[in-house]
Amino acid sequence: MIKEIVRDPLFLQQKSEPATKDDRQIITDLLDTLRANLDRCVGMAANMIGEKKQIIAIAMGPFQIAMVNPVITKQSGRYETEEGCLSLDGVRKAVRYKIIEVDYLDSDFKKQHGKYEGFVAQIIQHEIQHFSGDLI
Repeated sequence: MIKEIVRDPLFLQQKSEPATKDDRQIITDLLDTLRANLDRCVGMAANMIGEKKQIIAIAMGPFQIAMVNPVITKQSGRYETEEGCLSLDGVRKAVRYKIIEVDYLDSDFKKQHGKYEGFVAQIIQHEIQHFSGDLI
């Protein structure tokens, strides 16, 4: 189900909790909402649809995937950039890494490991930062 985008900074500043198999509907809703906003968005965290869970959805070319409880395990190539967020007005400065490795569960809760670089790596880092309640 496509959900409304949360724009309340007080809600977005709350920390997210690890997701469980009971949160499968959140994964579906997050992917549906990302797909409905692909014209203006390339990634979302669950808190952007009102759920304080550690789930992200990202667009990688023609595909959209969910990452459940993602953890960045390696990073290299530090750089500074500016990013916008669908939940917030304007842009903010951010430190990112050109190459990252991530451990996560897929939408079937199977363990995955991926290496990402460039813009996809930046999207993943941005969305994972939502878990801490940092406004990006």
